[in-house]
Amino acid sequence: MQHLTETQQFDKEALRKLFELATSLEGKRDESLKGKILASLFYAPSTRTRLSFESAMMRLGGNVLSMENASESSSSMKGETIEDTIRIIDDYADAIVLRHFEVGTAERAAAVSEVPIINAGDGTGQHPTQAFLDLYTIQREIGRTDNFRIAFVGNLAYYRAARSLAYLLAKYDNVRMTFVSAPELRMKDDVKDYLKEKNVRFEETEDLEGTMRVADVVYQTRVAEEWIPNHDEYEKLRGKYVITRPMTDIMKEGAIIIHPLPRAGEIAPEVDDSPHAVYFKQAAYGVLVRMAILKTILGGA
Repeated sequence: MQHLTETQQFDKEALRKLFELATSLEGKRDESLKGKILASLFYAPSTRTRLSFESAMMRLGGNVLSMENASESSSSMKGETIEDTIRIIDDYADAIVLRHFEVGTAERAAAVSEVPIINAGDGTGQHPTQAFLDLYTIQREIGRTDNFRIAFVGNLAYYRAARSLAYLLAKYDNVRMTFVSAPELRMKDDVKDYLKEKNVRFEETEDLEGTMRVADVVYQTRVAEEWIPNHDEYEKLRGKYVITRPMTDIMKEGAIIIHPLPRAGEIAPEVDDSPHAVYFKQAAYGVLVRMAILKTILGGA
């Protein structure tokens, strides 16, 4: 594998090996990528993804070239295409982790790059490394990747992390999905058609509380204002599906709540102390998974 642009590239065996490697790296640092350089090129805002990739590279002895807010500080302001930018940067680094606000940009970059491109989110398209760490969190916290029920909640039409995980879970056995959202934010047909093709059971509902009673995993999302076309629509939708502490108290023993973060009111602060809340652990797992990805792609494994 040269580039990582979508979740569908990994099969179950590759993911098993990736997760084993991630677990073996917990609490460790090494020099396996000493002398390697990662270019961190972010055209859209990020905290966890950018810093966790940079931390992962440094924990493996590598170096980082970082450009935050690249849409405002790079030569794209002068009209340079993403293809030309990538052709230049791949002379400076051994791999490029790229976030962009336009769907398909990672594929465009991969088409011209001589070094690995890692998709760190392209618009409302995919965010494969987030999906990997989400699945890794599920494995670590409920002890399995087959035979469970997951509820995706909130902004399913636009939230690339939820879309990516749905694609990924289609590889596993007896995973039942429930999409909980307002009609305006329902999961798009490309994901649902893919699930039908793979014979994955799913249902759609607006009943969050009833779904939380039976789910093994609740995947909450932010109703992101930057992805909602109309501000009035955003204001109408933003408070529709909020998880409160009384709602977590009705969940099954061992069930978990995950969230790619940041949150903006859709999980009440008092939920943080619930035994079901694992979203901060989930963010920490991201460093391990991204260390494993970098070692795999750059030959340090």
